[in-house]
Amino acid sequence: MRIVCIGGGPAGLTFALLMKKLAPGHDITVVERNRPYDTFGWGVVFSDATMAHLRRWDEETAGAIEAAFAHWDDIVLEFKGRAIRSGGHGFVGIGRKRLLNILQARCESLGVKLAFDREVRSDTEFPDADLVVASDGINSVLRQKYADVFKPDIVTRPNRFIWLGTKKLYDAFTFVFERTEHGWFQAHVYKFDAETSTFIVECPEHVWLAHGLDKLDADASVAFCERVFARHLQGARLMTNTRHLRGSAWLNFQRVKCERWWLPADRRAPGAGHAPLVLMGDAVHTAHFAIGSGTKLAIEDAIELANQFKLAAGATGEVPPSGLPALLDRYQALRSVEVLRLQNAAWNAMEWFEACGTRYCDPLEPEQFMYSLLTRSQRISHENLRLRDAGWLEGYERWFAQRGAAAVRVQEPVPPMFTPFTVRSVTLKNRVVVSPMAQYSAVDGTVGDYHLVHLGARAMGGAALVMAEMTCTSADGRITKGCPGLYTDAQGQAWARIVDWVHTHTDAHIGMQLGHAGAKGATHLGWEGIDQPLDSGGWPLMSASAQQYLPGVSDWSRAMTRADMDRVLHDFVACTRRAAAAGFDWLELHCAHGYLLSSFISPLTNHREDAHGGSLANRLRYPLEVFAAVRAAWPAHLPMSVRISSHDWVEGGITPADAVEIARAFKGAGADLIDCSSGQVSKQEKPIYGRMFQTPFADRIRNEAGIATIAVGAISEADHVNSIIAAGRADLCAVARPHLANPAWTLTEAARIGYRNVNWPPPYRAAKPQLEAIFQRQHAQGQS
Repeated sequence: MRIVCIGGGPAGLTFALLMKKLAPGHDITVVERNRPYDTFGWGVVFSDATMAHLRRWDEETAGAIEAAFAHWDDIVLEFKGRAIRSGGHGFVGIGRKRLLNILQARCESLGVKLAFDREVRSDTEFPDADLVVASDGINSVLRQKYADVFKPDIVTRPNRFIWLGTKKLYDAFTFVFERTEHGWFQAHVYKFDAETSTFIVECPEHVWLAHGLDKLDADASVAFCERVFARHLQGARLMTNTRHLRGSAWLNFQRVKCERWWLPADRRAPGAGHAPLVLMGDAVHTAHFAIGSGTKLAIEDAIELANQFKLAAGATGEVPPSGLPALLDRYQALRSVEVLRLQNAAWNAMEWFEACGTRYCDPLEPEQFMYSLLTRSQRISHENLRLRDAGWLEGYERWFAQRGAAAVRVQEPVPPMFTPFTVRSVTLKNRVVVSPMAQYSAVDGTVGDYHLVHLGARAMGGAALVMAEMTCTSADGRITKGCPGLYTDAQGQAWARIVDWVHTHTDAHIGMQLGHAGAKGATHLGWEGIDQPLDSGGWPLMSASAQQYLPGVSDWSRAMTRADMDRVLHDFVACTRRAAAAGFDWLELHCAHGYLLSSFISPLTNHREDAHGGSLANRLRYPLEVFAAVRAAWPAHLPMSVRISSHDWVEGGITPADAVEIARAFKGAGADLIDCSSGQVSKQEKPIYGRMFQTPFADRIRNEAGIATIAVGAISEADHVNSIIAAGRADLCAVARPHLANPAWTLTEAARIGYRNVNWPPPYRAAKPQLEAIFQRQHAQGQS
């Protein structure tokens, strides 16, 4: 089989040597545009797991690479005059030039042909090949040529970085942060051989421009970086490599993701030959250097493609041309899952570094900044940190528990989710909230025994705050006929019965969420057909502008008049007074999910041409008016939060950047917290789901708008809550569906993670040691 690898990076060289080792009869050529044994770059990083994988395929190559490794376990943060160290992270580094030299030498020893100093401009140069591998890097000529088939998604990111080296040796993977008069710079530093370290300097575009770095050549840029990091370099010089920089000192990272990874022969240009063309390494995907996985992905691409050839060849030792399409499909199917996982983690880490200067560097203390840094990719969680460095994490847990207005003095470490949190006069015993969840079980707006059992059980289950479902301000403000209200005194008395029970029998607080359904009202109960309009017995709908939530299905709402707005505002105030009279500890104003107040905020649902439409400030005018009236009616010593849709997930809708401005507006009006949900404003939405998928909104709002937040959405484990709270991504976590499955979710999770200093209701305490013993036994047996 004649194989041509275009591009002599880690992907092309590794695939070539593995295929030659599998079948020495293969005629394999690697074509590289650089000269023999000449390459660019400083060090590269990958994991012990990648090396173990390579060792199973070629012991000699793995041994040569390992002999040249720099290995370290620690991560060090140098920040605000502090140096903080955490261990157990397990990195390996090697000079890029040394790595490629090892792979080149191994290829030559096996009989792979290496053609250097040759620029490939077209795949028609290899008409006799049976397989063409395009491993020609991020600027792949062949990917660009067949872009209509590969369908690359290329995103250029805003931060600027410069890849440098230094003779100063670091004994850990070190992150250095320095503030200048125009903003923050960060350096990613690691040793990769006995005498050299990589030193990547990164900063936001606006900081880069403010310093005039766009006008400096490579040498002047290096000198600038030496001045910024002089305290850390301690006289050592920084070095540049102009061949690597390809004419530009500062670069922008490009994320590459291709829909298709290979091209059948009949889709190639005339004269290109009979072989399929397959992409590999940076040509098909890239991962940001924030987690150092680019080389790992390239090598593992090569291993998997070689593995597919081995499996397909079977006893015959050959793969017929007719078998290549299925083989390449399997290769893409298998690799794309792992690549997507790592790209997502790298994206999270990249966004953290892009935002840290405006979001984290100033407000966070070094201890919390270190925790946030370590968990930036969301691959490393709270309990994973415990496995890596229990001593550091326990020290951090003590530090976290002993800080803030509700600080506690502790002898033993306290998981962050079990630290108290104080807002105005209310001190919550922990950071867990039972999220408001529609139950559709009220009768004419009045709650009953069902709600007492539902909310009472969850109040006994260990959460600090139990939120009632959205409670409507008028009969025509209900979502369904089963939704509760507070628009009559009788309804207020029914709620008071539940509040009194919670206060008498539990140590939880209970909160009320007030809202008006707007255009999403007069629908069937959730299990009868969510959002489907009532067949009969409905009521007129109104919202910011006339709309039909489900196009062609929902009833039309009419645009509110000023009289409507005055009446609704009055209803909110009246309900607020009833909530206070009922004894609720907390009030939340529902301004999310396309309901009435949300319909004013989102440009997707607000098309008004008066003072309440147009700009975001105008669209916020009425929700802020309602908030101000409600806040004035709500007791001053009790907290008030606002739920918002932080992202409409629709082009032209509310964005996370808008959400920061929305939060600032409510903060200015007196809100204590922002409850950060998203979506449900338009059926055209395309949300990106995943664990803790809405937490980034809470994180951004908390650390940019400077207001406490509640994270919500796919938070299902104590590990999630601990990671979110410890990193300062939110102050509280609202947990919904897990509480439907298990009213005692918080108590269960405490037992699961081995934290015993939690208070169980006296009648239930006999079960506490048994549950703790069950989880302890499972842990001892290696079960989750």
